[in-house]
Order: sequence, then C-alpha cells, then structure tokens
Amino acid sequence: MSQTNHERVGRALEILNKGLKPFIEREMQAEYADRWRQEATKSLRDHHLSNETEDAHLDTQGLLLIMWDQWQPVFREILGQAERSLVSELRETRNRWAHQKSFSTDDVYRALDSVQRLLTAISAEEAREIDRQKQEVLRIRFDEQARRETRKVAVAPIEGQPAMGLRPWREVVTPHPDVASGRYQQAEFAADLGQVYRGEGVVEYRLPRDFFQRTFLTEGLRHLLTGALQRLNGTGGDPVVELQTNFGGGKTHSMLALYHLFSGERASNLPGIEPILVAADVSQPPQARRAVLVGTALSPAQPHSTPDGTIIHTLWGELAWQMLGRDGYSLVAEADRLGVSPGSDALRELFTRAAPCLVLIDEWVAFARQLYRKSDLPAGSFEANMTFAQALTEAARAVPRTLVVASIPASDIETGGEGGHEALTRLRNTFGRIESTWRPASTEEGFEIVRRRLFQPPADSTLFTARDAVVKAFADLYRNQSQEFPSVCREADYERRVKAAYPIHPELFDRLYNDWSSIDKFQRTRGVLRLMAAVIHTLWERQDASLLILPASVPMDAPRVQDELTRYLDDPWMPVIERDVDGPNSLPLRLDRENANLGVPSTLVLHPLFAIRIRA
Repeated sequence: MSQTNHERVGRALEILNKGLKPFIEREMQAEYADRWRQEATKSLRDHHLSNETEDAHLDTQGLLLIMWDQWQPVFREILGQAERSLVSELRETRNRWAHQKSFSTDDVYRALDSVQRLLTAISAEEAREIDRQKQEVLRIRFDEQARRETRKVAVAPIEGQPAMGLRPWREVVTPHPDVASGRYQQAEFAADLGQVYRGEGVVEYRLPRDFFQRTFLTEGLRHLLTGALQRLNGTGGDPVVELQTNFGGGKTHSMLALYHLFSGERASNLPGIEPILVAADVSQPPQARRAVLVGTALSPAQPHSTPDGTIIHTLWGELAWQMLGRDGYSLVAEADRLGVSPGSDALRELFTRAAPCLVLIDEWVAFARQLYRKSDLPAGSFEANMTFAQALTEAARAVPRTLVVASIPASDIETGGEGGHEALTRLRNTFGRIESTWRPASTEEGFEIVRRRLFQPPADSTLFTARDAVVKAFADLYRNQSQEFPSVCREADYERRVKAAYPIHPELFDRLYNDWSSIDKFQRTRGVLRLMAAVIHTLWERQDASLLILPASVPMDAPRVQDELTRYLDDPWMPVIERDVDGPNSLPLRLDRENANLGVPSTLVLHPLFAIRIRA
C-alpha cells in the first residue's frame, strides 16, 4: 500500500527517534551522570513526553530540543555546526509534520537526507533504513518529473543556432543511460567504502572491472596506486599514506581503487591499470588481505557480533578479525575486551602473519570524536584510540608488505565539534611523522572525471572530428572578437581546455571548481557530478541543440537543478531564482527571448549567486 508524503516524513521521524535516543542518553549520562534525566527535563515541555511509561519515550521533537538546548555543555564537543543546523532544520520539519502541513516530494527527500546525515554523524545504524527510503523517493520524483516534461516547450532554454556544418553536442556525445533517463541516484556519486566491503551498493563501485572502467586515473591516484603496488610487492613504497583533502575531494574513491586493485582480480580485467603496473615494475597486482574500517559504520557504544560469533568492541578488534578471522582476533582479544590499545608488538605479529595486507580507514575522526572525554564506552577511551593510531603506524612501518591508508578531513564541516578537532589534531600529528603525501584531482583532471562518469565515449571516429570542429569554431570566435572576451580565451591553451572539457564549457567548470569549492558544504568533484547530472538530464530531455553546455545553458527552473543549486546555501533562494534568475516568468528569460543571440542575463547570475553567498 502506497504511502503519502506526510506518512513518509512521519516514518522518517520515528526512525530518527530510534537512532537519536541511545546517543542522547549516552552523552547526557557522560556529562551529568545520575542527574541526566533532570537536566534533560529542563529542556522540555510536558507535551514532549509520551504518557506510555516512566522511562521517557521522548518524542522526536523532545530529543531535538534537548540537543539544541544542551549543545554547548554536551554535544558541541562531538558534533559540529553542520549537525547543529540539521537539528534546527529537523525541528522545523517535525513542526510542519505535527501541524499537518503538506510536503512535496522534494520536501520529503530533503527531510530524509537531513535525517540520514544526522544519523550518520552519530554512527547510528538506522541511517541505512533512511537511505533505502531515499531511493524510493527518488524513483517517485523521477516519475513526477517525466509527467512535468509535457511543459518543456514553454520553458525551453534559449538556444543559439549552430553555424552551418557544426553539430550540437547531443549529436556528438551521449550521456550514460542513467543520466539521460534521469534514473541516476545522487548516492551513486558518493563512494561508500563500507557498502563495497559489505558487497552492497551500485555495480560501478562494487565490481573491480566496472569501477576502473569509469575511473579516470589522475596523477595523484596513479602515484598512490604505484606506491601501493611497490609496497605490497616488497620493492619499495611508503608504509603509511594519509589522504587529506576537502569535502568530496576523492579520498574515498582513492581507497576504493586500492581495495579493488588488491582484490585478486587479474590486471587484464582492470581497464587502464597497465601503465601503473609498468611504473611499479609489477606484472600482476598481488592479492592482499584487506581490512576496511569506516568510522560512520561502526558504533563506539555497541559491540557487534561477526558471522563466526566473535564479539568485537574496538577498532583494533575489528581490524584483527577482518585480517585473519578468529586467529587474528586472538592476538588482540584481551585488549579488545578491556578497551585498551594492543600495542605495536601485537599489531606487528598480526601484520607479519597476514602480509601482504592493506588497511583502509575512512571517517576516523567521525568515530574518534564520539569518544572524546568518555571512559566507559566499549570502543575504549579517546586516549586508547589515539595510542592505537600510533601503534598502528609504527607496526605498518616495521612489517614489509604492509600498507595503512587513512583519510583525514581538511574541512571543518567534516570535523565536527571540539572532540573532532582534537581527534584531527592528534591523528595529523601521528600520521605526519611517517606518512606519504597525496595530491587530489586538479580542476583540469576534473574535466575527465566528470566526462567519463556522465558521458559515453563517442561511437565512431567521425564524432571526434565533429567535436574538434566545434572547438576550433569557439577558438576562432575568441581570437577574432578578442575585445568581447577575457584575454585568457585568446591563448592557445584555452582551445585545449575547451577540447578537454567538451561538451561542457570550461568556464562552467571553473565556476564550479573555483567559486563553489569555497562553500564549506560543496563536495567538489562529487558536487560537480551531482549538479551536472541534473543539468545534462534536463537539457537532454529538452532536446537542447547548443554546440556546448555553457553557463547560460544551466536550466535553473528545473526542480533537480534548483535542488542542487540551493542545497549548499543557508538562505531561501527558491523565490529569488524563480523571479530573478530562471523561471517561466523571470526577468532574465524575458531578456533572453528579446535578445536571443546573447544569453547574457542567465550567465551573469552564476557569478553573483556564488559571490553573495561567499561574502555572507
């Protein structure tokens, strides 16, 4: 039986309640001990408590109110400003739900996404259930959008008419089927190491061949994989690598490349890997024992049972069990039960038995910040976990054919509160002593990353000729009318950039990678993929016949595009976009229709939109 949007939001709030309650109780007890209930009650009104039993079956609004009121003394050390904003937003969502307000499909997706983000921040397993609900809402939203396409003629973008002999981008390249149809899911652009380890997620991340088929090997990734091959083959390489970059900068994707490279798959089934093997002087990648530790997938407050019945409490217990099963766990069993670091000797023994072995640690700060100033959690104390980090790096350095790779956030949005900042500082100091450097993808490399993920390769060689003709026409235009365009457009290198970014104009890439990347919540390459997937799908459905996808081509009236444009901004931008940017009755659209060859007003708004937010 189908659910209404109101029912979907209600169900999400129930799941949020289930995930938040043990977390809030744990943190309040840690701060106030036996007085925590009294302190919690001070934040509540009578109607925030249910009448079922004494032990506070708090409604969701009550839990959120406790988090809000107790933020400074209790939750600030664990969570950051981004999570505080989520608490505020979800309080408003719950109020709307309680007062029987209507919810659009987009409203439901936003609510589910915010619930999942908050649950993920506290490592609550309920986040997975919310993710499944999000996918269902995406399917519903696709059906709604298909029905709305009947109005596409009325709001079709203003198109320039291609010059004689030049072919529109849609005749030269074709989006991947999921992008063209709009059936892609935004979660597909967010690599999840934990999902892949569990055998879940989309095929392009889960299967080695499919992963490398769509992965562009940047200079930084080639260097990382080459060093890893040398390390696990015993011919060189660094024992410890710290992946540090801004939100969405490719850390998890790089870990997935390592995970698949040492899966035992033959090199012939890993497209594009041959030059890496040559550089490392290796004929085949060795099959390694792999351990995957994802901080947001492990709860420091809840021991878990493995398929063979082993009860695991700590990161080191999980590491040892993944490496060698019960035999590995026996090496650290006592330390795991007591929540103390096993020391580098035990880890050296583990790695010696398991080599060649690969340890991948993602979202470590998210895990460690929940232990800050706690001493009674099964996962051990904060200090014990920091001691484990040091012992781990020392053991990896001492044992040949052992590699430890950990992601360390560079942006505050991923760090969280005081506990997150302290964990980040300690981990940086630990890894900084012996770690290898790593460089994320550049803007130029981002062209190919996005192109490969969103578009299929041209079907025959004549299409490359058609592409080159368009690129040359733009280069001639910039040279012949130099006074109308920035001086950089006249340079020979700019023609190369237009070809590398085709069918997307490099100016659009520059705005996204340079201007948008200064916004904390924007996820760089991942954010560009999300936005451009929505843009390309809409233009494809509207039969856009432009030579290139220009800044003026961005269909800001499309719901999916609006979602991506506004999701990183705190202010209510929707009315502004509809009135002053791009809507059926917007001023820029009227000006474009009156000046069909310009497209200037729609282009200009890209720059002020970002500049206004950045100045704020």
